[in-house]
Formats: sequence, C-alpha cells, structure tokens
Amino acid sequence: MTAYVLVPGGHMGGWLWSEVVARLRGLGEAAYAATLTGLGERRHLAGPETDLETHIEDLVQLIDHLEEPQVVLVAHCHGSFPVLGAADRRPERVSRLVYVNAPMPMDGYSVHSLVRDFEPDPAVREGWRRRAEQAEDGWRIPPPVHDGSDPQAQNRLAGVPASALVRLARLAAPQPLGPLTQPLRLSGAAAKLPLTGIFGTRTGMNVAAVESLVRSGDPRFAVLTEPQVRFFELDTGHWPMLSVPDELARVLTRAAAGEGQRVTAA
Repeated sequence: MTAYVLVPGGHMGGWLWSEVVARLRGLGEAAYAATLTGLGERRHLAGPETDLETHIEDLVQLIDHLEEPQVVLVAHCHGSFPVLGAADRRPERVSRLVYVNAPMPMDGYSVHSLVRDFEPDPAVREGWRRRAEQAEDGWRIPPPVHDGSDPQAQNRLAGVPASALVRLARLAAPQPLGPLTQPLRLSGAAAKLPLTGIFGTRTGMNVAAVESLVRSGDPRFAVLTEPQVRFFELDTGHWPMLSVPDELARVLTRAAAGEGQRVTAA
C-alpha cells in the first residue's frame, strides 16, 4: 500500500493539509500530514540552529516510521526542498514526488539563492532579501499577512473561504531562516523518481509556462520533458488544499497513478 506524506511550506504546519488528509482517507488512502521542526504545533522547538538538514531529517524519520513500503511525497511551496532532500536519502521508499505550487529545487541552491537567481520580478527578490535581513533575533521571519489587500494577493488567495483565512492568520508560525538559506545537497539518487507538478493557474504559473522554460533551451529544464514527469492545472490560487480540497485530493490520486499532462521538447 502507498501512503501520501503531505508537507507544508513556510510558516505552516501539518494542520494546513487536514482537509485533504480527511478526503484521501475517505477515498481509502493512507495519508499523513508532516509538521516540520519549528512550525505548527512544533513551533516551540525552533531555534537559530534549525536548518534545511533539520527538516530533511524530520521527513526521513517520518518515512522510516511508516509501515507502508512506498510513499508519495507531496510538497507545497518551498516544502519541495526538504521533500527532495528526503527522497534523495530514501529513494527506494518514494514512488512519486508531487510539487503543489512549488519551486523546482536544484542541487547547490537554497530557497533564497533560487529566488535571487531565477525570480524575474525585482520587487519579489527584494522582498525576500529584506525579510531575511529583518528576521527577528537574526533567525525568525514573522508570518506574512494574508489579507488579500492587493490584486496579486487576491489571486494567490483565490477560492480560500473566510474561515480558512482566519485559520491561516491564527496558526501561521514564524519561519526559521536556516531552512531557507542552507543549500540543498543531493547525491542524485532521486533524479529519476516520477514527478508531478500541480499548478494553481491564478498564481500565473501553468503548463504553458513550463513549455516556455523548456523552449528556452536551458539544460536545467530538460528534466521536465522526461516521461516520468507529469503536470496538472487547477483553476485556483496558491492554497488549493484550502480552496479546492476535494479536487486536490482527486488530482493527487491521479498523480499517484501516473496520470497527468506531459511536456515535450518539441
């Protein structure tokens, strides 16, 4: 039997996935929501020493303690970094990686260096840099305000009910800086694992954007054309686990079955 391990991104705990976990279990699937050290109900364990290796080890230990022989590792946002790190340590236990509105991690890059080198919007790059420099006590980044006060924020929050916005504000934790600045180091053991990307199209990212990256000729994006890589689009924003949990759960089961759209070099 395959289990789904659902990993949140910055500032969030496993609570973020509660509705999707319930729906997956209702479909007869095994599903577990991970809370990484220093976040969610484990926020009291955060410290200046909390880094990407801490979060990778969190997931390795969770995988090791599950009875199911295979797991589908599902990452939201920059939870993709510890997810790929854990898959690199336990590739034999991972049947598929699924990135939900998440960046594609690369060996030698941290979340911050990926933003610095690949984010085209200078205002976004500056925002990431400024938040890091202004971290409380040098290592804690306060959670963002999810109030939909500008058009871009409204698109990211598309479909999220008011009650879920209240929960986001109440349960978001300060983000330890270390997991965002420590580079990911990979052995290559997970390089050929099946991979699915799920895009909330209201964020501006979609399959057409992936095709554009591939057409750019940058060799780093060639992996996106490999036959084990698939994609889905959802008509929602950055938080599909809150806006469309039923649809997301169904798409996750389809991803685990190897379905999804391919992108080719042509």
